[in-house]
Amino acid sequence: MAGYLTTHVLDTARGCPAEGLKITLYEITGDTRRKLAETETNSDGRTNSPILPQESFKVGTYELIFSAGDYLRSSGQVAENPLFLDQIPIRFGMSDPEAHYHVPLLLSPYGYSTYRGS
Repeated sequence: MAGYLTTHVLDTARGCPAEGLKITLYEITGDTRRKLAETETNSDGRTNSPILPQESFKVGTYELIFSAGDYLRSSGQVAENPLFLDQIPIRFGMSDPEAHYHVPLLLSPYGYSTYRGS
């Protein structure tokens, strides 16, 4: 089985999935960043399908950009400008061609965390 990449976003300030948050995936090669996918989270805070499916998967360095500012504004959690958190980049490597990589984001208006999930 080939590897694949999934993600999801949980709104820890409100205690619920972050619905409607835009996520963009880039492949990083040296100083070059190539856009591979753009999607939005569903009512469960997940994407409807893997953001990098098996047929497109390859080992390498990638970056997920979470459009947190738009989500935080639309959910009424922040109004200041500039925002403390707006675009959240997470750069990571995938080295196992057979693995399922899961990179979630736990989000609040003034902090976030991530980890390699399962």
